[in-house]
Amino acid sequence: MSLKVYIDGKFYDKKDAKVSVFDHGFLYGDGVFEGIRSYSRLVFKFKEHIDRLYESSHGIMLKINISKKEMTKIVIDTLKLNELQDAYIRLIVTRGVGDLGLDPRKCKDSSIIVITDKIQLYPEKLYRDGLKLITVPTPRNITEALNPQIKSLNYLNNILAKIEAINSGYEEALMLTASGYVAECTGDNIFIIKGDSLITPSVYLGILKGITRSAVMDIGKKIGLKVNEDVLTRQNLFTADECFLTGTAAEIVPVVSIEKRIIGTGKPGKITSNLMKEFKKLTKVDGVRY
Repeated sequence: MSLKVYIDGKFYDKKDAKVSVFDHGFLYGDGVFEGIRSYSRLVFKFKEHIDRLYESSHGIMLKINISKKEMTKIVIDTLKLNELQDAYIRLIVTRGVGDLGLDPRKCKDSSIIVITDKIQLYPEKLYRDGLKLITVPTPRNITEALNPQIKSLNYLNNILAKIEAINSGYEEALMLTASGYVAECTGDNIFIIKGDSLITPSVYLGILKGITRSAVMDIGKKIGLKVNEDVLTRQNLFTADECFLTGTAAEIVPVVSIEKRIIGTGKPGKITSNLMKEFKKLTKVDGVRY
């Protein structure tokens, strides 16, 4: 069966799923999105993702013409039609079709797209052996220019950092703020463990308030860790006992070195491994079934 993609009220075969070249999401990255996961027919943290989509949309004054309840149903219908039990969901809202100018008033209606498919950001080996990071020159967007809390379709900042990592022979890049503090990676939040403390950069530094990030912080508290949001430097990362990344698609990925500086033992740490196990348990119960 051909994969079906939802676009503005209709389902299309993957090969026929197209948007107008005059859509401002295509022309200018004018739109928002969410990446969501389903596990064994349970959409993980579904409400949180839908809420964040509407918050991002509100932040750029993009009106979504359907309710959250209707949006939820569309995603569920797409998953059911594609007979997917474990899936990656890309939910996109664009400004819609307009002209070649920037004026959003020329776009009469926003456009809604739902893609459900499989995804694997990193090979399984990296979850067992750990990921190596490099810091790249491209800084994270400053909040005054484009707040990273808005999950916009414009990911060029992250892509440029990803290119720099790839050109240096690395899978992933560490991005700093304009002031030189640790922000996040190109598509994931970052954590360190120092003693019995679980620490991640503060949201005010200009990072995405990740949903997996929040889930891991809650798990950390439940297993007895001291969970803190703080200002981190690269030196804090270099001297950490353990380090890992979190993201919807990536889940939890151990980090074993940064700039060839070994983190901890140079292998995925015990606390990170425990968090990975507890996170897997959470994905089986926290969400919406279909």
